[in-house]
Amino acid sequence: MAEARRVAVLGLGGMGQPMAANIVRAGLPTVVWNRRPGPARQLAEQGAEVADSPADAARRADVVITMVTDAEAVRAIAVDQGMLAAMPEGAIWAQMSTIGVSETERIAGLVQAQRPDVVLLDAPVAGSRGPAQQRQLVILASGPEQARTRIAPVFDAIGQRTVWAGPAGAGSRLKLVNNMLLAFVAEGIAESIALGHSLGLDRDAVLGALQGSPLVSPWAQEKLQRIGQDEYSAQYPLSLALKDVNLALREVDIDRFAVANSLAAQWQRAVERGLGDEDLTVITRALQH
Repeated sequence: MAEARRVAVLGLGGMGQPMAANIVRAGLPTVVWNRRPGPARQLAEQGAEVADSPADAARRADVVITMVTDAEAVRAIAVDQGMLAAMPEGAIWAQMSTIGVSETERIAGLVQAQRPDVVLLDAPVAGSRGPAQQRQLVILASGPEQARTRIAPVFDAIGQRTVWAGPAGAGSRLKLVNNMLLAFVAEGIAESIALGHSLGLDRDAVLGALQGSPLVSPWAQEKLQRIGQDEYSAQYPLSLALKDVNLALREVDIDRFAVANSLAAQWQRAVERGLGDEDLTVITRALQH
């Protein structure tokens, strides 16, 4: 297989659906599967084929992308629903879900034991639903160097650039680093606005002072605009952001990362209050009440 000819995308949630749509738009033959059929039917209207099962999708593809919520879902698709066994010899499995370091190592061991003829790429992405729709994701890729040319048309269809981090597993490590910074930026925004509220400042004045500041990135700028509109619909749900922080803390001595551990505890309380399905910026609202 000199290059990717057909791509299967398994998992069409907030990230997988726009990723698959961009692969279709790039002109790559695409087959899709999702646990709920609605998103797959929408992509069929754009030109994708719809598979009956993960195994059905995988056997038709040269590249298989998994983009689901957690490691349990990845294993269910790969093993219980037959994806890994159905993949053609030499096919690429681009595992793009954020599942952490230990689980990625388990997946790599599974591939080595059951399908050593399949090429595993560990390639989570930096970015949320908006960047996914706009093809502005950054792919944090890792795996065999010889697969880079074959996967390039697929990754180019999904994102603005690909960062190759080393052997499989390095991508997941880099994703945890990226998401920890993102968590602190979101928390910093929330606490700054909440502090202004506690000091009796008008919120619009606080937002106006922060917007355009050299301290505020384009990502944070967009979040500030949404907070100003009390818009907390999920681009990156708080529950998933908390999951990613916990995945990072699981790999380190948490006594050395006390601030991150405190953030996780605060976010856990917000999730228990029923805010987990809203955007992580909803922590701003939680801090003000």
